Amino acid sequence: TKFEFDPSVLYGNTTLAESVLVFSLIILLVVDSANERERNWFYLIPTTGLLTSMVILLLNWGEESTKILLGSLQIDSFVRIFQFLIALCSLLCIPLSMRYLECVEMPMTEFMTFLLTATIGGMFLCGANDLVTIFVCLECLSLCSYLLCGYAKRDVRSNEAAMKFLLVGGTSSSILAYGFSWIYGLSGGEIQLQKIVDGLSSTQMFNSAGSSLAIVCIVVGIAFKLSLVPFHQWTPDVYEGSPTPVVAFLSVVSKIAGLALITRIFYVVFTPSPDEWKPMLEVLAISSMVLGNSVALTQKSMKRMLAYSSISQMGYLSIGLITGGFAGCSSMIIYIFFYIFMNIGTFACIISFSSRTGTDNIRDYSGLYIKDPLLTFSSSSCLSSLGGIPPLTGFFGKLYPFRCGWRAGFHPLVLAGLATSIISIYYYLQIVKLLITGRDGGFNYYARTHAIISNKSTAKSYLEPSMIFCALTSIFLGLFINPIIDLVRYNLDRLIFLIG
Repeated sequence: TKFEFDPSVLYGNTTLAESVLVFSLIILLVVDSANERERNWFYLIPTTGLLTSMVILLLNWGEESTKILLGSLQIDSFVRIFQFLIALCSLLCIPLSMRYLECVEMPMTEFMTFLLTATIGGMFLCGANDLVTIFVCLECLSLCSYLLCGYAKRDVRSNEAAMKFLLVGGTSSSILAYGFSWIYGLSGGEIQLQKIVDGLSSTQMFNSAGSSLAIVCIVVGIAFKLSLVPFHQWTPDVYEGSPTPVVAFLSVVSKIAGLALITRIFYVVFTPSPDEWKPMLEVLAISSMVLGNSVALTQKSMKRMLAYSSISQMGYLSIGLITGGFAGCSSMIIYIFFYIFMNIGTFACIISFSSRTGTDNIRDYSGLYIKDPLLTFSSSSCLSSLGGIPPLTGFFGKLYPFRCGWRAGFHPLVLAGLATSIISIYYYLQIVKLLITGRDGGFNYYARTHAIISNKSTAKSYLEPSMIFCALTSIFLGLFINPIIDLVRYNLDRLIFLIG
């Protein structure tokens, strides 16, 4: 019998992308158990798996919507877009992790195991179509996130961050589960999202007090995951105490998975009652933009500043979510795509700087252009793009959701976004000014000693290309926004549940 490889096996296989990552995870564990010592090449296993998964998602980009596993998963173009973004984030975070782990002399295998497991949980969460699957996938992502936050076991701040994250995450999950229990009961015992809609219609419970309570609990539970004000209190401490590659990973992946989840729930289950949840999200978005940018002005640590910056960025992303329809959802997806490169590029610069100096204090970046012009260029590019300065990528990323929100009639929301964007430009440019015009104040003794040790790291050769790539995309990617818009909207036009 002659066996030949059929390329069609890569097409139409709904869970092949996730299966590749599961297989990569098994290989990583088996290879690690067969080796007594830590191997530097172990990063190739998750890297290969993520690249393969992204290729499979691209090959299945235009496939029709389908349900599998008794309807517990729904795979469509919307899901594949978000899965591709999660895989891209994880891939970009691997070079950052290698640099950090070599400098602090921590094992790589366990870190990559948690990273891959969290990625798998996030990808399955994007396509989860019933309440049980949603909760299981969300906890898979959350539990690995807690472990990653506490990975630096010898660092007290890392232990504190993991504990706070665990307590807040457990609280938010319990509130979310309580909201799920209400819609489960009101719909007559249905767990699939489409059947819940039919159940609520048949029992005439869409506008009931129980349905309103369910909406509030679901919004609160997911708002904790997305760091929306006033459910953001854990974010600065977790960002400051966790290992920097973990912060880079969580600051994007958890947001992508959370936005995919909240979009699917509200535009499938609660489409008949948008007046109940859209005003609530609008208040949370405005609060996040105002408080996040205002508090970021006073921060002395780069990681805490980016924590409050991420809170405000969630407010900008919520504009597309609230607007809804093809235009709103596509604007949200495009801004997420741009935000990936801007945010991960900024964290790559922080890792490069802190691995040589032992500090992430903003004042220590003073006069960096004299010592490292390349790092200065990358930091300035990513920070300026995060602020939305034209004609950088961040400007186009904000412009599209602002325009969609204004056309949809959400004028206060857009005006709040415009006003707070000016504040963000101020504190981002303050750092850029410090990098270029500040005087070199020198570092303390610990920083100089740490710099001598970490400069011997071979992982620097992997970090710098990623940092430069993110910096260049932060500058030029926005110029190609029209083809990106056409690609995203072409795929979203096929979907039914986003027409609200």
